[in-house]
Amino acid sequence: MMTSREIIIANLEHKNPERPGMAFSGNRLNDFIGAGLGRSETYEPKRWTEGEFEYYDDEWGNIWFRLIDRSAGGEIFKPAITDWKQLDTMVLPDYDNPKRYEHIKAHFSQPTDKFKMFHMPGWIFATSRYLRKMEIYFMDLIEYREEIERLHKIVTDLLVNVIKMAGECGAEGIFYCEDLGTQDRVLMSPKMWREIFKPHYLRLTGTAHEYGMKVFMHSCGYNWELIDDLVDAGVDCLQFDQPAAYDMPALAEKFKKLKIALYSPVDIQKVLPTGNREFIEAEAEKMVNLFRGFYIANNYGDLHGIGVLPEWDMWAYKAILRASGIKEE
Repeated sequence: MMTSREIIIANLEHKNPERPGMAFSGNRLNDFIGAGLGRSETYEPKRWTEGEFEYYDDEWGNIWFRLIDRSAGGEIFKPAITDWKQLDTMVLPDYDNPKRYEHIKAHFSQPTDKFKMFHMPGWIFATSRYLRKMEIYFMDLIEYREEIERLHKIVTDLLVNVIKMAGECGAEGIFYCEDLGTQDRVLMSPKMWREIFKPHYLRLTGTAHEYGMKVFMHSCGYNWELIDDLVDAGVDCLQFDQPAAYDMPALAEKFKKLKIALYSPVDIQKVLPTGNREFIEAEAEKMVNLFRGFYIANNYGDLHGIGVLPEWDMWAYKAILRASGIKEE
């Protein structure tokens, strides 16, 4: 019988795993142990409410807001960089403080047969767009290329150090979030992505691979036009929460051809929120069968935010177990 680590690696490398990888919370089957950065010594988080909104800051100095009692996540209210002159005096998060990694090294040094995942505190596009705010940032990509290149280098330099320190702690994979798609297309042309972002991806993923780590990328939306480029840029596994946005048989064929793995729950937009048990179970089984051999199944972490009851999530989980030939404990 394969260990959890062997199952994850076999799915990532298309090497005939005995079952899909599993990453479920709540005392369910999970082939991973994970860790992220410890507490900063230079930053104290702030949160406050005004009316129906909650506001909070982050380590870069951005101010966020979200609707109370809705989604756990939010969006940028006020970016940290409102004037390019601020790049000259920009204070960076202490991501490269060794003390923030002490618990990670201790955690990953414990005996385990699970795959050790490090959760990145950011990535090149996501971090940079927060620092300028999305609608401003997209104009920057065209109008302020010199400043954008400078900002991107600052972000990448810091994240490269994070990846190195994660590798030194014994991480076997890194996971980052970088939403590149809308419901039906990517946020920018593939040409622009290749020109502006691909060099940074290659540097970041290359650092991870130097330490023997696999690269897992979460990206919401429809990323079809960029999948080949992302794989070429060093991504080993794509985490999609909305696989039904794609022609899933075509997506499975592409993943098989590129030898990349899918890490995904049952679709969180078109399937789980229906509350239709028969439909949810059928879609769960379909995913296992389509992506068998290169699939890691997981649950979505904010069921309340997408209007899904825990019971509906359990229907999907048990259907995945049955389709995978896994007996319930």
